[in-house]
Amino acid sequence: MTSPRQPADTQTARQEAARTLALTAARVAEESRGTDVRVLDLRGITEVFDYFVVATGASRRQLHAIADEIEKVVKAELKDRKRGGEGYEEGRWIVLDYGDVMVHLFDADAREYWDIEQLWSGAKSVPLAAGAVR
Repeated sequence: MTSPRQPADTQTARQEAARTLALTAARVAEESRGTDVRVLDLRGITEVFDYFVVATGASRRQLHAIADEIEKVVKAELKDRKRGGEGYEEGRWIVLDYGDVMVHLFDADAREYWDIEQLWSGAKSVPLAAGAVR
């Protein structure tokens, strides 16, 4: 979230860190065989989040594996950790809260039902190949 009182260089660094985290989470979701992986840029739409990462998993077990791997990689590569999470036990819609980045992992039915991309249809889609982070 951008604060009007932050110096421009601090805002830029924070926004770049959020983008890197979002693209890293998306990469890990794809590497963990998540499907229909998308990164939505919410800057300019809401001040609460900068990015959503959205992915679908084929089973509860796969959703857990994707969530666990994202946490592991973000901690190891970016030295960041989630601030909160929901839905892990139920395993139909897992949310990982990284502050400026929210990761949404759905099973196919929950993704279709909640249709988060339509709910946030004003968000820009961030190309994954162009911003792959390693």
